[in-house]
Order: sequence, then C-alpha cells, then structure tokens
Amino acid sequence: MTRSTHTLTLDQGTLDVTVDLFGQEGHPFLLLHGGGGPGTVTPFAGLLAEQRPARVFTPVHPGFDGTARPEWLTDVTTLAQVYAQLLDVLDLRDVAVVGNSIGGWIAAELATLGSPRISSVTLVNAVGIPVPGHPIADTFSLTPVELSRLSFHDPSKFRFDPSKLTEAQRAVMAANRATLQLYSGPHAMADPTLTDRLAKITHPTLVAWGASDQVVDADYGRAYARAVPDAEFRPLEDTGHMPQTETPEQFLPVLWDFAEAHATGRPRH
Repeated sequence: MTRSTHTLTLDQGTLDVTVDLFGQEGHPFLLLHGGGGPGTVTPFAGLLAEQRPARVFTPVHPGFDGTARPEWLTDVTTLAQVYAQLLDVLDLRDVAVVGNSIGGWIAAELATLGSPRISSVTLVNAVGIPVPGHPIADTFSLTPVELSRLSFHDPSKFRFDPSKLTEAQRAVMAANRATLQLYSGPHAMADPTLTDRLAKITHPTLVAWGASDQVVDADYGRAYARAVPDAEFRPLEDTGHMPQTETPEQFLPVLWDFAEAHATGRPRH
C-alpha cells in the first residue's frame, strides 16, 4: 500500500485528499468507504489487488481519520464533485467505482455527474434515497454493539469491545462520527432529490446487497436498483451491511466479474 495526498481545486476552494493505493497495475477501482471509516475497506482493497489484476484507490473522506475538511465541504453532492476531480487529477480511465453505505451514496452521486472516466458503478448496501416503508436505521442513536447487531449476518464473528479502545482511538471514532453526521445531512442519511437524478445515470450499475442487512434492508436495495436505468440487483446471502468485511470471498468475484464485463478496453494508465 502506498499513500499520497492530492490538492484539488473546486469552485468552492481547495482541499487535500489522502488516497491509499493497493496494487500497481490492472483495472483501476475507486473504492469509497462507509461511515465506519477507511478501515472498513482497507482489507478488501488489499485482497482485491492481491487476487486480481487491479489497482485499488481508496480515498479518505475529508474529516475522517484525522484528515482536514474545509468548512465548505458539508454534503455528499459536493464530495462526489471532489472525487470526479480526483479522477481527473489521477488521470484514470476505465474506472470501476465502488461504494459501501454512505460511500455508496457518494458513488451514486458521482455516477449522476456522468464522468467519461467511469466504466461501471457498484453500489454496496448504499444509503442516500428515501424509500417509503423501508427506513434507514438511526445509527447515531445506537451503541457500537447495537450497531454491530444490525450490521452483520453473524455478529458473533465481529465482537466489539469498546473497553479495549485507546483514548486516541476513541477520539478518532468520535471525529469520524461527527463527520458522518455532517455529511449525512438533515434528512436521515438521504437526499430527497437523489431518486430523480438517479434516472440520469448512464453507466452500467450493479446494486449488490447483503441480504441480512438490518441497517438498510434488501427491499430498500431493490428500490435503489429500480431507480437506476438498467441496473442489476444482486443479493449476497448470509451477509449484512458490509459485504466487503463479512463475506469478501462471496463479494469479490461478483464485483470483479461485473467490472470486467463493462470495462471499456481503453488503455489503462
């Protein structure tokens, strides 16, 4: 893994984005983490780069893990614009964009921008749209242990003991939580305008969903897939909110096969 920092300039101002890269050659992936922070995708990024010819770019959302967040960056729509420019700065083409949870929301927003650098989009237990009758769990009201019960098919394999955290780890978790709350906006992890904009997506889109998720259930995922033209819905059995963590051996070939099927064949830099 190599880490780099890139200075980007948007109309609102400049900011630095930290990016970890796994793998040196192959199909480029932009892997966007969820509210748990970069650690929720780092092992999977390494696994994907190890098992397939892939270069996996995993940016840290500004404000997470001690990174700086400019005052003007307060919503997912703007964060998607940041990542569209990051693809330009990195000069990546044929990019498979993948996002989990709020990272999936960011990926969906990025897809609506229509970047020609993107060849496919995979939304993994994404949030971001209101679905009547299928509310998103209020994760901010839950303890880490309670959240684990909703997030995993088998929580016993992912036991969390808060007493073992150091003060530094507690501080990072608190800062990550505050940043997540800011990005999630005033509508309980959803943007009421996003559903209509999903209809503009032209990239091939896969909606992959842990079928046991109790944060956002599978019918929520099916509604997401219906909102994106020609999107494919793929349930992942015995899997909760974070397939890349709980059942990576099931999720990885699903992701890879979809990304490769829709690769553009252009030279990869």
